[in-house]
Amino acid sequence: MTGVRLDRWLWAARFFRTRAQAKAAIEGGKVDVHLAPDEDAATAKPKVSREVGIGDWLTIRRGWTAETIIVEGLSEERGNATRARLLYRETARSIERREAEVARRRMERAGLTVPASRPSKRDRREIRKLKGQA
Repeated sequence: MTGVRLDRWLWAARFFRTRAQAKAAIEGGKVDVHLAPDEDAATAKPKVSREVGIGDWLTIRRGWTAETIIVEGLSEERGNATRARLLYRETARSIERREAEVARRRMERAGLTVPASRPSKRDRREIRKLKGQA
């Protein structure tokens, strides 16, 4: 087997529950194929029927997360999650970005935001007043 249709592969690798969802994601621009083996390389908007081969790089956006993966196996049949996990490998940089995004959203839900810059002298005085150290 030299290649598998993109929608079938995404379904078999368990990125989407149905082939219809995979097709909608591809047509909606949620799946990109990198034109060179690099995360920052130019991407092409693929068609549903595009053939995916071993070594292809894909970026898949689902919800808040974007994953950059490398295709390591081909399958047209949907198997269990353990078997599906062997079909791809996520890049280290993608994992770091995804985990940083999760941590940022968790902090925002807790009411914490990272300031854009250091507090000014006036800001530090206000912080001390709030803490009761003025």
